[in-house]
Amino acid sequence: MEAPPDNDVLWARSLHFTHLDGSPALSGVSLGVREGEILAVCGPRGSGKTTLLTCLAGLAPTRRGEVWFNSVPVHTMGSVGRERLRRDRFGWIDPEPVLVPELNVWENAALPLMLRGTSRRRAKTAALEWLERLDIGDGARRRPRELTQAQRQRVCIARALAPAPTVLFADEPTAPLHRADRAHVLRTLTTAARSHGITVVLATHDAETAALADRTVSLLDGRRVNTVHLPPMAESEGRAACSLSA
Repeated sequence: MEAPPDNDVLWARSLHFTHLDGSPALSGVSLGVREGEILAVCGPRGSGKTTLLTCLAGLAPTRRGEVWFNSVPVHTMGSVGRERLRRDRFGWIDPEPVLVPELNVWENAALPLMLRGTSRRRAKTAALEWLERLDIGDGARRRPRELTQAQRQRVCIARALAPAPTVLFADEPTAPLHRADRAHVLRTLTTAARSHGITVVLATHDAETAALADRTVSLLDGRRVNTVHLPPMAESEGRAACSLSA
């Protein structure tokens, strides 16, 4: 078993993944992600972007292939080891905001830190810092039901950033946001990643989002591609489609 290059914080080789219904999701995908890099995984819906992120993050065990994190083989870990890795070293942003309804905004943002054993005071300070950066600090004591969907997504992004993860996985993180909100949130996310040395693996089908990354890899039907020629689409769809050039 060959270890990954030393300068890759994440490394995958020949990943294969099949859905429960037997349909293939990944077919031999290999890639490396350098420390501190913002990598956009690009492609149309159904191309395997989310599946790739879940395999890299240890959320889904690989069927075939290897996943390494800092030279540690994630693909050989049991469920407890992968859960500990996600809690201590990884952050995750879903395309749809999911918050604990019984907790207020700052408690939701501070939750990963408190689960790590951080004191309530320190966790609150870190959470409030990120909520302010994402322009949702004035709602720190509100409940999720009092927020718009876009505001809830900002809380989810603050929750992912507050623990300063080594790697942040972001699956279409601005999907619920209006166009006017996307640029600000993405700038905050990318600036935070660079200033804190956080490696980001970002799944997106949006060209403007992908343009903020250091590098882009493209998927189509579960495989890495270099250039894909898609059939013509309506202008409004074209603006939202991600350019599929590696």
